Amino acid sequence: YQYPLMFGLILAFCWCSLVCCSRIYMGMHSILDVIAGFLYAILILVVFHPVVDLIDNFNLTYKYAPLIIISLHLALGIFSFTLDTWSTSRGDTAQILGCGAGVACGSHINYIMGLKLDPPPDTLPLSLSSLTVTVFGKAILRLLIGVIVLLLTKVAMKKATIPLACKIFRIPHDDIRKARQRMEVELPYRYITYGMVGFSLMFIVPCLFHFIGLS
Repeated sequence: YQYPLMFGLILAFCWCSLVCCSRIYMGMHSILDVIAGFLYAILILVVFHPVVDLIDNFNLTYKYAPLIIISLHLALGIFSFTLDTWSTSRGDTAQILGCGAGVACGSHINYIMGLKLDPPPDTLPLSLSSLTVTVFGKAILRLLIGVIVLLLTKVAMKKATIPLACKIFRIPHDDIRKARQRMEVELPYRYITYGMVGFSLMFIVPCLFHFIGLS
């Protein structure tokens, strides 16, 4: 789909501003943290933007891409847990990495199975469908079903991974909050749980929509 560049820039600026202001308001980050994060994001954009298509093509077409992605993201997660003291940022990092790995793996499987292919170049840009009651109703139904599936996935994986990690590493789990402050519990819980959420988002939920006729 094609939209005006200025509209995209305004939307991106407003969204980023809301996120930054919310972090400061909640006391999770200082203004200096936000400025540093903004500059770091620009640096990442400058470095990776020229090769984003190459990375995307590798993720979709290379046979061992899922294994490489999972290993790389897991290694980054382990590295982020090398801090001596527990902090919420460690869990957030593992959560982001796990979700990213799940999304990448789901995209890879979609491509390999031919489920979600790019439209032919001569059909671009795609035109938006007329907003009818049927289209609006299907959109709301897709939203509700998708959110429910993702929430159920999160709850199920959380209930499975935390006790399992505690059992494997022999960590008492009478106090779940305290147990989650251990790297051996927090990292696999966050990584696996949100990895499955990302995978469900990209593969399981679209397959469900196709099966029930909501594609």
